[in-house]
Amino acid sequence: MTELLTSAQMRAIERTAIDSGEVTGLELMERAGRGVVEAVFEEWPELARTSHRAVVLCGPGNNGGDGFVVARLLKEWGWEVEVFLYGDPAKLPPDARVNYARWGKIGAVKPLDADAEIFVPAPDLSIDALFGTGLERPLTGPLLDFAQKMIRARPAWRDVAIDIPSGLHSDTGRILGAAFPAELTVSFHARKLGHHLADGSRESGKLVVKSIGIEGTRCPAVPPGDVVTLVEGTSSHFDKPKEAHKYSHGHALVLSGGLGKTGAARLAARGALRIGAGLVTVGSPGDALAENAAQLTAIMLRGVEDATALSETLKDDRITALCLGPGLGLERARDLVPVALAGRGRAVVLDADALTAFTDDPEALFGLLHENCVLTPHAGEFARLFPDIAEKLNATPTKGPAFSKVDATRAAARRAGCVVLFKGPDTVIAAPSGECGLNSAQYDRAAPWLATAGSGDVLAGFITGLLARGLTPMRAAETAAWLHVECALRFGPGLIAEDIPEQLPQVFRDLGL
Repeated sequence: MTELLTSAQMRAIERTAIDSGEVTGLELMERAGRGVVEAVFEEWPELARTSHRAVVLCGPGNNGGDGFVVARLLKEWGWEVEVFLYGDPAKLPPDARVNYARWGKIGAVKPLDADAEIFVPAPDLSIDALFGTGLERPLTGPLLDFAQKMIRARPAWRDVAIDIPSGLHSDTGRILGAAFPAELTVSFHARKLGHHLADGSRESGKLVVKSIGIEGTRCPAVPPGDVVTLVEGTSSHFDKPKEAHKYSHGHALVLSGGLGKTGAARLAARGALRIGAGLVTVGSPGDALAENAAQLTAIMLRGVEDATALSETLKDDRITALCLGPGLGLERARDLVPVALAGRGRAVVLDADALTAFTDDPEALFGLLHENCVLTPHAGEFARLFPDIAEKLNATPTKGPAFSKVDATRAAARRAGCVVLFKGPDTVIAAPSGECGLNSAQYDRAAPWLATAGSGDVLAGFITGLLARGLTPMRAAETAAWLHVECALRFGPGLIAEDIPEQLPQVFRDLGL
């Protein structure tokens, strides 16, 4: 399990290790600097073979102290190194001040101000040790100007960020004014939330995490429910015992829209069937029965004209999960959602129109929801259902802790009383308890071709199929999101929504299932 830490959690872990006597702050700084140099030479082996020129930009905190260590180690390697400091050296933290003095014995420190010529001539390597995880406010003045110069200069030289690119908020992943671009980001001990949220992956380049020798240290101030985990792999049981029959693996009902608006429901139904639901039925209004029948084979079809018909259909207790929303239509959604939610033990996925239908009165929806529901909004739907939470998420921080997509999704889950899956390349899944996972389609899992019509309908179907099989809402949402990306990665560019479920058999084989 990979934990994603906030800056406060990381500081608490380091402080715990130091207070225990396990390590000193200076030792941590030395290990961090060595980790950066090691990562640079691993990424670009040719830089280790001959002398090069580096510019190291140091800030007023401990991130700057890491930078002084990197400068010293590169100098000892035979490099030409130029160091700039933003801030007053007398105000550096104690450990950073020690490493400032160590560097001062072998090289000069120039002020990083409006007059600094830091990229003349152009270096082979630029090290960003300005703020790391410590930045809380937007860059201004010379730092903003330098960041913009670096953005324009790419890819004239290799840019390396220590911990996280300066200008990027380490808890939210949002750019504060501008961010110093990085081709390589070297973080320590654990990934930070900002590496995966919002703009984080784009600005961080390649992310490498180096050990600083405190793996056994836990943060006592962080309750288990406050930990955010990276969704990785699947521990779900997909094997079907020999004695099983189709109803052993659940019956999913996906409700369709009217004539000419049936494709989204069929995509969701196909996803539910491929992921292992024993049976899947599309519930269709009468005017769309022929349209659906013409394109369904293994998926069953039933007429569900209105709320009365749905209520009758749900008397079959063998139906274990419902999916409402894809192509459903707003009027039909307003009619059917209350009936679908009336049987509080049955799992329900609400997507698309089933969410939008209640944006005029979200509280009416929240009053119907129960713990076996999953909501799957994209950013626009989230803002319509949770406008105050979205406003807080999109605000530029001016005081106090910044509000991240993780915070927003947790707040939404508490309000709704059920699991919320907030879609995006940084999909965040949260339960009312505070349990939270982040499914990252970034870095080596980036799959931009998932941004295609119908992709979200398939995801809703995946979740529904897993719920039908008996997974809890949190596990179903996390597993479905992870498999959704794996299917896209396996297919590659050119993907359309219909292709996604068809990759599942091979993905399962690759997993040894």
